[in-house]
Amino acid sequence: MTNAQQKPEWLENWKPDPDAPKTGNPNWKPGMKSPNPKGRPKGIVDKRQKVTQAMLSDAHEIAGVVVAKAKEGDLQAASLVLARVMPTLAAQAERVEFDLDPSAPLAKQVEQVLSATASGELSTDHAERIIKAIGALGAIRQMDEIESRLAALEGR
Repeated sequence: MTNAQQKPEWLENWKPDPDAPKTGNPNWKPGMKSPNPKGRPKGIVDKRQKVTQAMLSDAHEIAGVVVAKAKEGDLQAASLVLARVMPTLAAQAERVEFDLDPSAPLAKQVEQVLSATASGELSTDHAERIIKAIGALGAIRQMDEIESRLAALEGR
């Protein structure tokens, strides 16, 4: 055995008590009445709240230091400030125009999108979004058709 695997002398003959409770509190046994039926008393602040309060008390000063560093040219500080202050810009797709017959069957519409992509009228990103939209429309049309068939069957 290595040093890390050797048991200390005082632990050599120790065996766990099979009747011992499996919880952290040795005085509590399953099925026993709660020693604190009313729960934690009001006003007791737990450790996480204490840490949060301590951090919040210094937050204004910390923010001031970070802003000052950003103004001095620290790019990491500037990035942190901008990430917290400025909203993230959402991608805006540009408007595209190409020939699409919305009354055509869905497969034909997808073919029209692919043709426009092949000819350079549409980027592959735009084509992908449009094909997904056509697929969603197809799924909605299927649900409408199923609902109308079900209503017809129930009406009989």
